[in-house]
Amino acid sequence: MVITIDPASPIAPFEQIRAQVADQSRAGTLPAGTRLPTVRGLAGDLGLAPNTVARAYRELEADGVIETRGRSGSFIAAVGDSAHRAASEAAIEYARRAHRLGLTRDEAIATALSAFDVVYEP
Repeated sequence: MVITIDPASPIAPFEQIRAQVADQSRAGTLPAGTRLPTVRGLAGDLGLAPNTVARAYRELEADGVIETRGRSGSFIAAVGDSAHRAASEAAIEYARRAHRLGLTRDEAIATALSAFDVVYEP
């Protein structure tokens, strides 16, 4: 696993870690079952506080990218189904909330597309 932190980046270090692990998992560079370094080990390697790495790992676990097996450590999860399932659940919750707020289907879709423009901005 290769993770680099750009201290001059406006992106927080935990987010840099999260994005790089997620990208490497999707690309297959980190295949399912790959054991990740310990929080303390990666923090030491990167010169970061352990809490920074722990936050990245928590967010990766919440996204279904990694799974933590207690004292055995953290591993790359089989992302395919869990990532699609989590995205689908989030989309359904968004649709329900938009409906409760009185948005039409087209307004809700336009709002979601605007959000993608913000998130996927180059």
